[in-house]
Amino acid sequence: MQLGLFSLMTLRDHVDGAVGVMRDTKKMVQTAEELGFDIAWFAEHHFANYSSSPSPLMMCSYAAGWTSKIKLGPGVIVLPLYNPLRVAQEIAVADTQSEGRLIIGMGTGYQQYEFDRYDVSLENKNEIFVEYWDVIEKALVEGEVEYNGQFIKVPKTTFAIKTQQSPLPPIFVTSSHPKLLNRFKKWNATPFIAASTLGSPVLYKMADGLNKAWESIGEQPAEKPLAIMQYVSITDSRAEALEVAERARYVGRMAHHLRKAELPLDDNGFIANEAFEGEYSLDQYADNMVVGDPHTVAEKMVDNIKRLNPSNFTCNFSFGCMPLERAHRSILRFKKEVIPLVEREVGPLANIGAKAPALSRLAS
Repeated sequence: MQLGLFSLMTLRDHVDGAVGVMRDTKKMVQTAEELGFDIAWFAEHHFANYSSSPSPLMMCSYAAGWTSKIKLGPGVIVLPLYNPLRVAQEIAVADTQSEGRLIIGMGTGYQQYEFDRYDVSLENKNEIFVEYWDVIEKALVEGEVEYNGQFIKVPKTTFAIKTQQSPLPPIFVTSSHPKLLNRFKKWNATPFIAASTLGSPVLYKMADGLNKAWESIGEQPAEKPLAIMQYVSITDSRAEALEVAERARYVGRMAHHLRKAELPLDDNGFIANEAFEGEYSLDQYADNMVVGDPHTVAEKMVDNIKRLNPSNFTCNFSFGCMPLERAHRSILRFKKEVIPLVEREVGPLANIGAKAPALSRLAS
């Protein structure tokens, strides 16, 4: 099982604003590399303080300059919002800049607010995704594209650069749609599911849906790789856990509002911290996420592993513009205190997960 670090890069109350969030992200990624994490993921979201990372491939290229071993992944490229000819070239450049450390993470997207502003149909996202991937695959694998689709038409075009990893870097996809799962079978792509602030109960429902989708195309879910992402924080008291939960609640509120056509904004132009019907209580956030003392976090992680057998377990320690001191303390304690407890229960992490694509690790 690979370990990942996820950076959403929310901007809320950092004393140094977006510059501070960027600096904190760099510190967390470098720490993850020092601790032996396998992948650093960077989010993609637009037009709001939910994330200050509108271009995850740009973040991967940036991180390539101050890391040396950890894999770097866009988490994820929202493919319907791109011109696939451009993104194919940028994937090749990012893999070259990182000397073969890029992971290709892609998704169809889900936020109405973002799609409207790019004038892209959210209803057609799956069909657009498949056509755009057709173009990218041909560009990077064959070096030439000519395509006549419903959503894009490409005259004969050649590509001078390819990825360093041949034929392609490992692929992760945040979709459970049977058509997309079937399209990526030949690449042994890893489905990447995340319930984010909603935690394990919703994550398990998502996994059930993914398993049914695999079965619908004649595949055995237990034989397939799976990546999951959880919000993780090591806390020393219930009061501290509830403080962490408040930051998660704000992230949840922002995500809820971004599913609408318009956003409620505060005086700073940030998404307003407005409650919505049916949202979790702070106690529910704390209980459902991977939050608590090291033993509690280990127990929750072990439950995830026994239920899902993931090939990749990715952690977001910095959610809700978490103060660096708290996020950094959590990642250090996670590796030092939590992982040994987990391995005592389930054995070495390297033995967990089904058919995960191998990630080569570069020498220092």
